[in-house]
Amino acid sequence: MKYWLMKSEPEVFSFQDLKKRPKKTEPWNGVRNYQARNFMRDEMQVGDLILFYHSSCDIPGVAGIARVSSKPYPDTTQFDKKSEYYDPKATQEAPRWFLVDVSYEKDLEKHISLEELKAQKELAEMRLMQKGNRLSILPVTAKEFEFIVNLGN
Repeated sequence: MKYWLMKSEPEVFSFQDLKKRPKKTEPWNGVRNYQARNFMRDEMQVGDLILFYHSSCDIPGVAGIARVSSKPYPDTTQFDKKSEYYDPKATQEAPRWFLVDVSYEKDLEKHISLEELKAQKELAEMRLMQKGNRLSILPVTAKEFEFIVNLGN
């Protein structure tokens, strides 16, 4: 099993939105960064756990736990000319962008702010803490994942 941190702007799609979805599941669409896409396409497996992270908001941080609930498949927004994620170079025969479905796993007792994460010496090497690391999907070690979940509970 692998562990991930996936960022979403809560005004676009929040952890609470995920909980309200039918089957508490949603396709993680709209990723248009090749490295983040490669994580989903090449490395994520059904059952991997996710730290659902709210970004670009007043108090960024970990909002809850989710799980990868599908194998990767083409992101249909790349083919939709009306979508902000439309990619004219993508075709059904050669899709460029992939996604996985994510499902609600559990709430944390408290939101863990980025400020609180940065204050933990145990997380100093975490990719989220590295300067310039702005990817929307990041791998997380099992040790980092467990430490953060314990912070939230």
